[in-house]
Amino acid sequence: MKIDIGTVKGFQDYLPPESLKRAKIREIVGKWFKRYGFVWIETPIIEYDELMKGDTLPAEGEDSAVSERFRLQDRGKRNLGLRYEFTFQLARLFRENPNLKLPFKRFQIGDVFRDEPIRTGRTRQFTQCDVDIVGDGSVNADAECIAVVVDILKELKIKDYEIQVNNRKLLQSIIESVQITRVKDVMRELDKLEKLGVDEVRMNLKKFADANQIITMFKILEKDLAFFKKNAFPGADELEDLIEVCKAYGIKIKVNPGMIRGFSYYTGNVFEFVTPKKATVIGGGRYDDSIGKYIGRTVPAVGISFSLEALMGLYKEKFDEMKIESIPKALIISLNQDLAAIKLAGKIRKSGVSCGIDLRKPGKALEYANSLGIPWVVFLGEEEAGKKKYKLKNMETGKEDLVGEAVLVKKLGK
Repeated sequence: MKIDIGTVKGFQDYLPPESLKRAKIREIVGKWFKRYGFVWIETPIIEYDELMKGDTLPAEGEDSAVSERFRLQDRGKRNLGLRYEFTFQLARLFRENPNLKLPFKRFQIGDVFRDEPIRTGRTRQFTQCDVDIVGDGSVNADAECIAVVVDILKELKIKDYEIQVNNRKLLQSIIESVQITRVKDVMRELDKLEKLGVDEVRMNLKKFADANQIITMFKILEKDLAFFKKNAFPGADELEDLIEVCKAYGIKIKVNPGMIRGFSYYTGNVFEFVTPKKATVIGGGRYDDSIGKYIGRTVPAVGISFSLEALMGLYKEKFDEMKIESIPKALIISLNQDLAAIKLAGKIRKSGVSCGIDLRKPGKALEYANSLGIPWVVFLGEEEAGKKKYKLKNMETGKEDLVGEAVLVKKLGK
């Protein structure tokens, strides 16, 4: 039988330079998460399938990410699955650790899995970057989740996006204001606007509402926040508060009353970072009814997340230009001085510089350094080892200098 040894569809290898760019982005993301006071946690990739199911009734249908989860069994025939996000795991975490100090601010960067159709910037295994604040019901927590992502994007030099916000209470009240009763079904259809377009969504909505209800609902969805405030729609005050707090961060947000966010567990403010091409690259919101469901009490929570793959896919040109430090930064070419090369490499590494050793002939070693874009080469022969004066070559300019050990380490560290 012929064995297919290719990469499984929807999964991907990452090699330099892309792998190095991904590592750099993860480093920047983690740095800003920590600066905002979020602490790193880790959770298992595999969970019980029962935990991974949504809170919706079977008749209402599961969220797409939930229905597309990978399912498996272990030797004990237990029904398990690969995590499709991090948020649902927090409910289990709080049941098993009831004494966690609130507010609990956590971040995770790790792999999640969805058996879904493949599209630009989305594979079936992708790296999710996620922050959540549990135990703080204020709009300040919502704004903080938005602000940390804005700072990450600033460092990545990404500017062309718009932050759109809505409130689930507001959206529900808009739907109910035209006497539509199947609210969740209508929300699920509205969530397909970007994918299917207005005309097809309007057709699908006829299963749950009549033509006049649909027309009136879409007219209301075009209203501004002032209208909803004046007519006392629930959720409008929370959006107004969010706008004010975001102003304190120097962040401008736009209210979009028709925005859904896919997961049905959202309860209040929701937010998305949208590109000029109307693609959502980052999203999150408040989910106050989920975390405490196993401990018998309400625990407010809000979070935001994005995947490295979506971010890099939607801003491909930006990341193509990204400058990264070559690994290794220096290569020692040993001219029959292997033990001395090992000792010198150890000193360079202890200074914080990545360093490799090549024991082959200089021609082969230089060819290797060029292929990896290694910026510095150190030649170490018998004379250099004896005098502790090393020939340092700048591979970009071709310039060579004879330097002592201290100067060598200093130059490489710049």
